[in-house]
Amino acid sequence: MTTEAAVRTPSPASPANIPPRILVIGGGYVGMYTARRILKNLKRGEAIVTVVDPRSYMTYQPFLPEAAAGSIAPRNIVAPLRRVIKGPNAEVVTGKVASVDHSRRTARIEPNAGEAYDLGFDQLVVAVGSVPRTLPIPGLAENGIGFKQVEEAISLRNHIIGQIDLADSIKDEALRRKALTFVFVGGGFAGVEAIAEMEDMARDVCKWYNHVEPEDLRFLLVEAADRILPEVGPELGVWTAEELRKRGIQVKMKTFLQSCVDNHVVLSDGTEVDASTIVWTAGVKPNPVVEHLGIPLGPKGHVDAQANLRVTGTQYVWAAGDCAQVPDLSKGPGNWCSPSAQHAVRQSKVLAENIVAALRGKNVADYVHKHVGSVAGLGIGKGVANVYGMKLRGWPAWFMHRAYHVSRVPTFNRKVRVCADWILAGFFRREAVSLTAFESPRGEFTEVAVPAPAAVAPAKTEEKAPVAA
Repeated sequence: MTTEAAVRTPSPASPANIPPRILVIGGGYVGMYTARRILKNLKRGEAIVTVVDPRSYMTYQPFLPEAAAGSIAPRNIVAPLRRVIKGPNAEVVTGKVASVDHSRRTARIEPNAGEAYDLGFDQLVVAVGSVPRTLPIPGLAENGIGFKQVEEAISLRNHIIGQIDLADSIKDEALRRKALTFVFVGGGFAGVEAIAEMEDMARDVCKWYNHVEPEDLRFLLVEAADRILPEVGPELGVWTAEELRKRGIQVKMKTFLQSCVDNHVVLSDGTEVDASTIVWTAGVKPNPVVEHLGIPLGPKGHVDAQANLRVTGTQYVWAAGDCAQVPDLSKGPGNWCSPSAQHAVRQSKVLAENIVAALRGKNVADYVHKHVGSVAGLGIGKGVANVYGMKLRGWPAWFMHRAYHVSRVPTFNRKVRVCADWILAGFFRREAVSLTAFESPRGEFTEVAVPAPAAVAPAKTEEKAPVAA
């Protein structure tokens, strides 16, 4: 492991009597855990840690499929930033960083409400994560549903159950087929876990409907590559595709979504189908915020970081997580760390320790981690895993998936609540309730509210010109 000496240079925007500020842009997994570990290692008054994020909470994304399927309560997969990042040296700002002035070492902060202002810093951490990578496909922006935030996951659950409600209540066969057709685009972790969990949930809730049978459901997974779940290897990817097909899920590989105007899905293999639900999970890209921070970017738009997580060409800017291009030293030159929770967990630890070392003028260390494998949940009691070369399927893989991720959920409080949700789910069936009204809570009130009478404008009086004396 190589090390590099670090010398602290104070920010020109910070007075000498003010503690140095560590500004963390992004409150996701890397941002939150980096800030938390820095605060744990700092002495009182040694530095101020400020985290800026448009959301006041962190979402544990690997549990989004289970939250959408109703196995975990949504509130238990999010961690309030102010509860986790706390102490006399901690600050949380709900807003975003619009730009950075490196000559003055100031960031332009735009809070969610109110006027923007400048904030000085000594060390800058870029941990803004990623956003869905979309393509200019006709109809996608208008009809597609993402699967990256807890709001999207819960909205998808409400939507799917709502479509089953609709199909159970109508006689029009064309509308029923459309309501019960669900298309997921993308065969990576997000897409496979999402479609598997939602199919498992939908099949389960059909038991509560008189006119909808599990055989009426049509789930379609579309993947542009020649295999799904490449993270677990070719053998397990083939096995997963076969298992999904046994459950009635259509898996189309080497196939592209060409159009979905008015929810009419057109695929590159000639398939055309009307679908009430189109979920886009076909990859991610760095958060566009990185383009406005005045730092070097790699060929695919990631922040260009060195092995020690310091941004190339700087001494005070750091980056990690999905938004960063970090060399994978375990694989040799030319390889980069994949955007996964496994790397995020470990990068945040090294990043925090390096920043504290930089503040104290000590050496910083390189990030080195050999990928241990991957796990994926495919519904209750179903999973696939490839860990340390050991390949598991079914119950053992599903158990390993849950055990690993519950160990990574932030705070002991959340771990207990997640486990409690699982235990309760083992004794009681899932609730088949669509709470779509949550998305427009004022709708019913607006319909019945009595409008106020129109205000009568006061009559205008003509002004007479003054008479000269």
